[in-house]
Amino acid sequence: MKIYQATSAHIDQVVDLFDAYRVWYRMPSDKPAAKAFLLERMYAKESVIYVCENEDKQLVGFTQLYPIFSSTRMKKSWLLNDLFVHVDHRGKGISKTLIEKAKELARSNNAAGILLETEKSNDIGNRLYPSVGFELEENNFYFWRNG
Repeated sequence: MKIYQATSAHIDQVVDLFDAYRVWYRMPSDKPAAKAFLLERMYAKESVIYVCENEDKQLVGFTQLYPIFSSTRMKKSWLLNDLFVHVDHRGKGISKTLIEKAKELARSNNAAGILLETEKSNDIGNRLYPSVGFELEENNFYFWRNG
């Protein structure tokens, strides 16, 4: 298993994972839009995507992080927005390894930390995140929908 930062050279395999991730979150499959979205993030350097490659050179998991800034801490933080492992490769520690890679990024940038959100019904995620050092915050999280 190898973890590394994805580039546009890996886009087709990343799109497959990203699309499966979106479908898991009950969004319609749309690989052309997913590819455009991911390439735009890559070219604009608006996110960092780490992938997990198995022994067969197939990408089997990914995480995508976006930089955010904390005014009170006066530092960058990272939003771990996406984490997904293909269903055939779950239970092998891939999620934990991807999260550790994200932590390395935060440490190398002297970031304040990593923020993430998951659904209350995501039992696997809600067990995983505390097991790798994330703490459940007491803050309210609000979202305004534009349309």
